[in-house]
Amino acid sequence: MTLATYFDYFILPILTISVILVFIRLVKGPRVVDRVIALDLIITIGIGIITIFTIRSNQKVLLDVAIILALIAFLSTVAFSFYIEKREDD
Repeated sequence: MTLATYFDYFILPILTISVILVFIRLVKGPRVVDRVIALDLIITIGIGIITIFTIRSNQKVLLDVAIILALIAFLSTVAFSFYIEKREDD
């Protein structure tokens, strides 16, 4: 079994199922915290998908996109947590 076959038949379907399940949590989440965590997890799974596509297509430019997306996801999570903390104090 080659690495490409492993990506196609195991890793990508698992990532697709996980995106669907996390998207359900994003829509259904009862609190804002659940939605923020689900959105961060969707971005993280997207980074994994971009990384797999980078390995498959042998284009190293896409790793820069994944790194930028990871930085944006981190900063947005910190901003949301700061907002939620300030909102609970009021």
